Amino acid sequence: MKRAIGTALATLLIIATGYSRVTSADAAAPPTVEIKAFVFAPQEVTVTRGTTVTWINRDQTAHSVVANQGGFSSKGMDTDDKFTFTFTTPGDFAYLCSLHPHMTGVVHVR
Repeated sequence: MKRAIGTALATLLIIATGYSRVTSADAAAPPTVEIKAFVFAPQEVTVTRGTTVTWINRDQTAHSVVANQGGFSSKGMDTDDKFTFTFTTPGDFAYLCSLHPHMTGVVHVR
């Protein structure tokens, strides 16, 4: 009975969040934004204060991560380079690639 309830709750969570797979490892993994095909994916991330977000460049072209209002900025990142930043203040932090300004994203810190 407990297993059936747990399975039902997990299924409900998957449906409610839109994720196709949820594991305890996923819940514990720090948020990662991949840069590929000239897009930040996911484009929006919501985290709690004190969370470190990692951006990884998967393109064959250099990219950067620069906060619109200052606060964080990466150097140009080549393929598979990473940039991390720990968000200590609540708010919405919009960013872009300074080399390709049409590439945008936002980190919501709660």
